Amino acid sequence: MRKVIFFIVALILWFLLTFSLNYDEIIVGVVVSLLSGIIFGGYFIEKPIKIFQVHRWFWLLVYIPIFAYKCLEANLDVALRVLHPGMPLKPGIIKIKTSLKTDIAKTFLANSITLTPGTMTCEIDGDTLYIHWIWIKEEDEEKAKKIIAQTFEKYLKRIFE
Repeated sequence: MRKVIFFIVALILWFLLTFSLNYDEIIVGVVVSLLSGIIFGGYFIEKPIKIFQVHRWFWLLVYIPIFAYKCLEANLDVALRVLHPGMPLKPGIIKIKTSLKTDIAKTFLANSITLTPGTMTCEIDGDTLYIHWIWIKEEDEEKAKKIIAQTFEKYLKRIFE
């Protein structure tokens, strides 16, 4: 089932990228999607039927501007630190525990944290994420999680779990 859903998603993505209905491109798209599904379909998400649940797409659309806002906020924070004459930095690695259960949700959380300037996920070990932070505001695990990950987790849970 995972390989079939992967094939369908890959073919839809092919049509969106080529934006053409020439039979040559359709044939190439079907062949490429089929090969991709055979090779990579086993690595696709565990319950691919979740992709077609409308409420998950709604929460994804809600998540995008929230992520964009957090990203902008972090960009301004890093820019101010770079431009500040004293260059206030207090770097370090902190550990937070996530309440997300699926691998894809944890991966999206790690990538969201990494794409936010000033933080970078170094490792995921089970439910624990090790994050490099340019300015450690809190060393307490729960308080750090609230600052860095809690906003993302709330929406990622609705999207992926």
